[in-house]
Amino acid sequence: MFKPCVVIPNYNHRDAIEATISELQLPIILVDDCSEPEIADFLEQLAAQYQHVQLIRHSHNLGKGGAVMSGLREAQAQGYSHALQVDADGQHDLADVARFLALAEAQPQALITGVPEYDDSVPKARYYARYITHVWVWIETLSTQLQDSMCGFRVYPLASTIDLLNSAKLGQRMDFDIEILVRHYWLGTPIRQVPTQVIYPEQGLSHFRAWQDNWLISKMHTKLFFGMLWRSPKLLWRKHKQAHWSSMAERGSLWGLKLTLLGYRLGGRYLAKLLLYPAIAYFFISGGTTRRASQAFLAKAAAQPASPLPAKPGWKQSFAHFLSFGSASLSRLDAWSQKMTRAEVDFPNKAMLVETLKAKQGRYCLLLT
Repeated sequence: MFKPCVVIPNYNHRDAIEATISELQLPIILVDDCSEPEIADFLEQLAAQYQHVQLIRHSHNLGKGGAVMSGLREAQAQGYSHALQVDADGQHDLADVARFLALAEAQPQALITGVPEYDDSVPKARYYARYITHVWVWIETLSTQLQDSMCGFRVYPLASTIDLLNSAKLGQRMDFDIEILVRHYWLGTPIRQVPTQVIYPEQGLSHFRAWQDNWLISKMHTKLFFGMLWRSPKLLWRKHKQAHWSSMAERGSLWGLKLTLLGYRLGGRYLAKLLLYPAIAYFFISGGTTRRASQAFLAKAAAQPASPLPAKPGWKQSFAHFLSFGSASLSRLDAWSQKMTRAEVDFPNKAMLVETLKAKQGRYCLLLT
């Protein structure tokens, strides 16, 4: 059963915390990480004022990561299935909470994490410094999948997250957000990334300690790098096994496109088609993942009634499938060059489409191609 709550770590934040609490309508676990007495008293007043807020306190300061871990453990102990982590400084766009939770409910095993979209309030030095961590995380995961590992706006699936906290010693300060995301990736946890607006409020209070926290983050990256080395066979195999044609980067080069276009201009469609065969052959031979995707598609098509394909399509049918993409590209060149009129465009079952559109006249029709 999907049962979410909110975990907010707080250390001496006062200006934005009440507005954050009042806007959130979920049960909130507010973790006071040994704030100064005046702030601690204020947080206690908020917990008394808002019935959906539960306050837990640290007797000494553990750091942001330590506060989040305390909140996550308390959330699981109270029977919640998911915990939404929100920072206490007002950086996060709470209008996105519903979107994050809807995605978490639809994919309960996934970790939902924000990908910041900054406005002009972001300090440039901090913005560009994040890319150092981005690159290290790409090395540690052998992937560029994780777009941002430092955003503290997330929905954690508690079962797998608490198992992770029990099996590994994670950093308790500003290194926490990075490390737990990398380790979830190592475990194979589905990670869904959601763009979200992030601001840096004027007079905002930052607890990032330049020397100490950068040292801790450097130590963490060193540890994760060596952790990646012995996991690398598994990570590479998983990446190869899970690769899907839709997630693959475009292959080829601008010069290949220019050569085909030059052939089209000089000799028309026939010369361009002649140049197309070696290009398609290259992609067919070198594109193992794409070739397997083609054969899987053709096998499904062959299983349909009255299919003209053989029962088990082979490399000939797959190569013809590749060629069809190339031919479609040439048809686009014909259209862009105005060498093809709309009347010349034809495709299977065209009459069926025309009749359908006539029957649906006055209504909308969605055409998927």
